[in-house]
Amino acid sequence: MIWKPNATVASVLEQDGKFLLVEEETTQGLRFNQPAGHWEPNETLAAGAAREVLEESAYEFEPEYLIGVYRWHATASDITFLRFAFGGRILAHHPERKLDDGILRAVWMTPDEIRATQDKHRSPLILRCVEDYLAGKRYPLDLITHYE
Repeated sequence: MIWKPNATVASVLEQDGKFLLVEEETTQGLRFNQPAGHWEPNETLAAGAAREVLEESAYEFEPEYLIGVYRWHATASDITFLRFAFGGRILAHHPERKLDDGILRAVWMTPDEIRATQDKHRSPLILRCVEDYLAGKRYPLDLITHYE
């Protein structure tokens, strides 16, 4: 058997000292997450991150840098995730847009609010990505090569 982690993309959007999270229905109940999801075939990692932000929050987002690459093993599901987290800029908001199934709402939270809701996070990567963003971690997008 060959082990393969699940590749996911996530985005850290900051505006006026608050960070965009989505509240979603999961098998563990309602949870918070960054706009994030599985990386799909035939898209770049950055394009996948932008797609997930639009689908889950109705914000257009342009990834400008990589915040980090994270490995997390979810013991409850016995799944290992490899997350590529991006930062960048918000281009527009489309409040009339329907959000992905299972996403209840997009919510802006301060870092302290994010820390205070850790028991409702989908994974420990949510806070870690925010903390890395706040620590100034920024890597150029050309660090990633999509070779055809």
